[in-house]
Amino acid sequence: MTSFSTNPVFGDSDPRERGDSYADQSNRLLDLRDVSLATVQACVLLGAFSITRGEAAAESIYYCTACRIANFLDLVNRPSSDAIEREVNIRGMSLFSTFVHLLMRSVWWSLCMIDVWSSTGVNLPRQMQRMENVPLPIDEVPFLIFRRGSVQTLGFNAAFSSASSLLAQMIKLNRILADINSLNARTVAGTSTGVMLENEVMDLSNALNDWHNNIPAYMHDTPSNLQRYAAQGLGRMFVAVYLGYYHFGQLLFYQFLHGDCHSTILSAQFYASKCKFHAEALCEIVYAAHSVPGCDVQYTMVGHILVIASTVQIHTLLFSDNEEQIAAARTRLERNFAIMSQLRTYWPTLDVCFTRLRAFHRACRSSMDEPFRLDQWMLRFLSEFAEPVNDKVVGSSTDMAWSLENIGTSPGGSV
Repeated sequence: MTSFSTNPVFGDSDPRERGDSYADQSNRLLDLRDVSLATVQACVLLGAFSITRGEAAAESIYYCTACRIANFLDLVNRPSSDAIEREVNIRGMSLFSTFVHLLMRSVWWSLCMIDVWSSTGVNLPRQMQRMENVPLPIDEVPFLIFRRGSVQTLGFNAAFSSASSLLAQMIKLNRILADINSLNARTVAGTSTGVMLENEVMDLSNALNDWHNNIPAYMHDTPSNLQRYAAQGLGRMFVAVYLGYYHFGQLLFYQFLHGDCHSTILSAQFYASKCKFHAEALCEIVYAAHSVPGCDVQYTMVGHILVIASTVQIHTLLFSDNEEQIAAARTRLERNFAIMSQLRTYWPTLDVCFTRLRAFHRACRSSMDEPFRLDQWMLRFLSEFAEPVNDKVVGSSTDMAWSLENIGTSPGGSV
């Protein structure tokens, strides 16, 4: 992508603005009367660009258009000339994976995954129906070496399974995300409380556990596996799987983060610990990704999920009495700030991430308990990633001193 290019032709241009002229030209060339796979792909690319600019409305329109065309074309049942074309029609990419590498040969599953987080981000109904009978993508390694005409000799249909596909694992996790988003919305609305809420959280917690327990050992989050996938050119995709897994976990358990003090749910403290585990593991895999060549994650969504993980670290700073935990949380905050600051040099939407964290900090300074309760404000904070959030406490000072040094301090000024 031009933002990361070291070509001298971009030497005097702001990395945050390099894609503007290309996006403008793409918009001029886009013809919505051309109801085709190419138009779907163009809309997804323009939607992806829009979110880098913090333009949530434009992103939603592009993605909705792509979904409608894909449904109109009935891509999952579309006749194909060979197995490769059929795989292209159903393949997709994770919301966290790099856009260019897989996007231009993936449609259906990419739209299904995009639809979950994009629709939630603007609080609108989803466009894609949940279909259980659509084949999952096959393993990435054989797919990347396929060429037209080689399908029969390579045994495309029979030799390879979706069990070892990173993309298939993203799709499975994305289904859990859809249910987590629904549960959080119902919790805020007051339609899922008490025993019902605990049972639903337990079911989704078990679903995340089952996903992890059912994947092969070579797909677990370990340094050696990260190195192995990096050697195959799939390091960033492997990281994307676990960014999803850990982020979805922190979303599910976030409402219990402060529940060990206030909730009537008996297992609140257990779930609060799980929230902290997922947030910490998310930070650690981001750090590991930046230390292994070919694994660094530089896309915009990383900023949002690091903001959420950072608020979990803030909770530790405010409420833990364990000095070791406090020191570790502060170190993670420092590293998260450094990564988000680096991303900010490439993506304008990272300005929104800092604005949201600043609003969260002001809420903490006004009342330490309130920011961690799952209400409508917190639901927006967790899900509407491309939009700033208003101050939680009406009348809170907008010019309050805000920096990494004081972000973990209480209203009285102590940690």
